[in-house]
Amino acid sequence: MRIEVQRIEPVAARPHAPTLVFLHEGLGSVAMWRDFPQRLCDAAGVRGVVYSRPGYGRSTPRAAHERWGLDFMHRQAHELLPALLDALPIDRHTQPPWLLGHSDGGSIALLHAARHPHQVAGTVVMAPHLFVEDVSIASIQQARHHYEHTDLRQRLARYHDDPDSAFFGWNDIWLDPPFAHWNIEAEIAGIACPLLAMQGLDDEYGTLEQIRAIGRRVPQAVLVELAQCGHSPHRDQPARVIDEITRFIDAHPFPEKNRCADHSAA
Repeated sequence: MRIEVQRIEPVAARPHAPTLVFLHEGLGSVAMWRDFPQRLCDAAGVRGVVYSRPGYGRSTPRAAHERWGLDFMHRQAHELLPALLDALPIDRHTQPPWLLGHSDGGSIALLHAARHPHQVAGTVVMAPHLFVEDVSIASIQQARHHYEHTDLRQRLARYHDDPDSAFFGWNDIWLDPPFAHWNIEAEIAGIACPLLAMQGLDDEYGTLEQIRAIGRRVPQAVLVELAQCGHSPHRDQPARVIDEITRFIDAHPFPEKNRCADHSAA
């Protein structure tokens, strides 16, 4: 399996700065982040890793007959992400990374942080999904209509070797009736690291109950609700988002070496 990876070097990396790993949305890829990872890493003084999940971007496409299961985000969080971090390599025991996830990528980041509480230094999520809402399904149905009847497929082809792989892998499972019961609220209670959750007031794929549920389950979580912002805060309000994330990272100094390893979960 081929995984597309881009490394980000900041203008000036701070001493002992961790790596910030970017996890994209349900139709995202390395290229779809555009210049946001570089801008954020420059502001925060951290190194970055951006990757496209299998089925997206320049990574190995999804086979035409392959349908993802209801646990597709769990498998990304529990299997692929640890394997990728080990392959890069990023030492999750002595200097754990920070995770930054958007939408489905935010859900994957939360699941990984909960499974490996001592191997993640901090987590930032933007518009994550903890459960399925009617507004999510309505918007995903509308996206399917656009893909089949407008130039959306051609536009996505700029970012994915196989746009059908990316689109239908995501769209088919979200519109599968059993997926309506998908819920990770209970699972995220194991998150021990600092957690920042951000969501736009005008998010067309989820309500503020998504991040408010994080607040109920993870006491240390900091919630930011963004006015005049939709489902992609880093595109709608990049300066505000970079400022919020940079200040949050600054509030949690980097240890020179973290010797606390989660061997039981490794």
